[in-house]
Amino acid sequence: MEKSYYYFNILFIIILTSFFLTINSKTLNPEKPCKRLVLYYHDILFNVTNSANATSANVSNPLNNVLGDFNFGMLVVFDDPITRDQNLMSTPVARAQGFYLYNMKSKYNAWFAYTLVFNSSEYCGTLNIMGADIIEQKTRDLSIVGGTGDFFMARGVVTFSTDAVQGLGYFRLKMDIKLYECY
Repeated sequence: MEKSYYYFNILFIIILTSFFLTINSKTLNPEKPCKRLVLYYHDILFNVTNSANATSANVSNPLNNVLGDFNFGMLVVFDDPITRDQNLMSTPVARAQGFYLYNMKSKYNAWFAYTLVFNSSEYCGTLNIMGADIIEQKTRDLSIVGGTGDFFMARGVVTFSTDAVQGLGYFRLKMDIKLYECY
C-alpha cells in the first residue's frame, strides 16, 4: 500500500508540473515580435591614414592574400556607431563592440560576434548577437542570444541587409532587430 501511495504522489507531482509548464509557456509568433528596432551599423575600416575616424581595425592580415582573394583568415575588431537613420553623423543610439572574421576561401563570407551597447535616454542595456553573414545574400539572419538591462534575457533575430559600400573602407548595414522573448 505504501508503494502505491508513493507512486501516486510521484505521478501527481509530474502531472502538476506539466500543467504549470503548459500554462506558463510562451508561444512564439514569428509575425509578431515583442519588440522591434530598425538601426544602422556603420563600419569604417582603419587604412593607416584614417586613425582619427576609423571604427574598426584588421588585427590579423594574411600575408599578401596568400590564402585567396576573399580575405580568408582576416579578423576585424570594431567599436562601431549605431544610428536610427542612414546618416553616419547622426547621434549614435548604441555602439557595436566585437569582431568579425572572414571564414571562406571561395567567396566573401564573415562570422560576427558582438554586443550592441545601448546607453541613451530611450534604452539602456546590451544585446548579444552572433552568426554567419553570408555577404552575397540580400538579407542575412543572425541570432540574438541574450541581453542585459532593458533587454534582459532577450532572444530573437537580427536581419542584416547591406545598405551602402564605399570601397574597402566603409560599409553600412541595416539591422532589423526582432525580439521574441522580452522580460
